[in-house]
Amino acid sequence: MGKVEDFLEERIHPYKVHRRERTYEDRKTMEEVFERRTLMAFYKLFKRNIIKYVEFPISTGKEAVVFRAVTPKDKYVAVKVYRMTTHYYKSFMKYLHGDPRFDYWYRASKNIIYVWAQKEFKNLERFTELGVRVPKPIAVWKNIVVMSYVGTKYSPAPLLKDAERYDPEKVYEEVIDFIAKAHRGNFVHADLSEYNVLIHRRKPYIIDCAQAVPSEHPLYKEFLMRDIKQIVRFFNKLGLGPYEDLLREAVRKVIGDDVPPNTER
Repeated sequence: MGKVEDFLEERIHPYKVHRRERTYEDRKTMEEVFERRTLMAFYKLFKRNIIKYVEFPISTGKEAVVFRAVTPKDKYVAVKVYRMTTHYYKSFMKYLHGDPRFDYWYRASKNIIYVWAQKEFKNLERFTELGVRVPKPIAVWKNIVVMSYVGTKYSPAPLLKDAERYDPEKVYEEVIDFIAKAHRGNFVHADLSEYNVLIHRRKPYIIDCAQAVPSEHPLYKEFLMRDIKQIVRFFNKLGLGPYEDLLREAVRKVIGDDVPPNTER
């Protein structure tokens, strides 16, 4: 595998762009993420001319690490790499079991991480079809999902929880509209909050879409109400209005009905 390793070493060089020393956590992350199966998946993407080289991590989580990469046309893309060694795969099950698109697939698959990556890619496609602003899905292979990059050449777009320069009322209305558009298409994000909305050029982008499910899922209604409540709770803290009033208005816009009796936060 010598030639392959040399090839990959030339193409994957996190931190070189920022010219900073790797910390212990950086080295630990690289060792966990770039194990042999993932490296071979990257090799496939390089050979298919999907990406030219990998730059640096955009975000690091328990389940995945997102890198900024560059295409052969010198365009930035985001590359999400699900950790092959993750211990959190059990949390995926409630979103796979009951989703008719993947119910059989994950039972038949030898590696649930590969199914999860496919699910994220398909969900990004579905959200795009429904008019929900998400990163554009570009490619998926094994445990890697390639999508459009949201940010500037200097830095990735901040999460909603960290963003400063935006109109809270406009962003709130647009996120609620995204939930409504998805629901009209019988689809729900299922984990929407200020932690998976990016703000770029004052507009919201929905991310981390792997857990999204169609209306056939037995927990669909529960997930839908949870998404609404989490968004309402965040913007209520920003002072957009009383929680109960915001919730009632949001539910009417999304579902076309009054707030269910259980309205706890």
